[in-house]
Amino acid sequence: YRKHEWEKHGTCAATLQVLNSQKKYFGKALELYQHVDLNSCLLKAGIKPSSSYYEMTAIKEALTRFYGVTPKIQCLLPEEGEKAQTIGQIEFCFTKELQLRNCTALKGESNPMQADLKLGTEELSVCSDTLPTYYPSQVQ
Repeated sequence: YRKHEWEKHGTCAATLQVLNSQKKYFGKALELYQHVDLNSCLLKAGIKPSSSYYEMTAIKEALTRFYGVTPKIQCLLPEEGEKAQTIGQIEFCFTKELQLRNCTALKGESNPMQADLKLGTEELSVCSDTLPTYYPSQVQ
């Protein structure tokens, strides 16, 4: 998994002094992950892993208000007979200077660093704003 992440994202990051080795790259990723501290941000907004559902717009608003940027949130679609989507990944994007930036901005630019928060290997798609949303405890 680490090898895959390094080959996929790290080769781009390797042009930057601060990220030009596997050790630096994953070390910085962990540092940024702790700095972003997603769970406590959502907790402050009253959003916690539970069996009840949230509105995707409320989750997006909480994150944007707290971080000042728009993350990319991906979900697992509802299974047969279910009505709610499940958050599978919340991705923050950074500039080459490792400042948070909107994930939606600058289509042509490659992201040297993305904080990938994955639930598993299942197919994820961009979350729907209209479906009720389940926030499972495995989202890290």
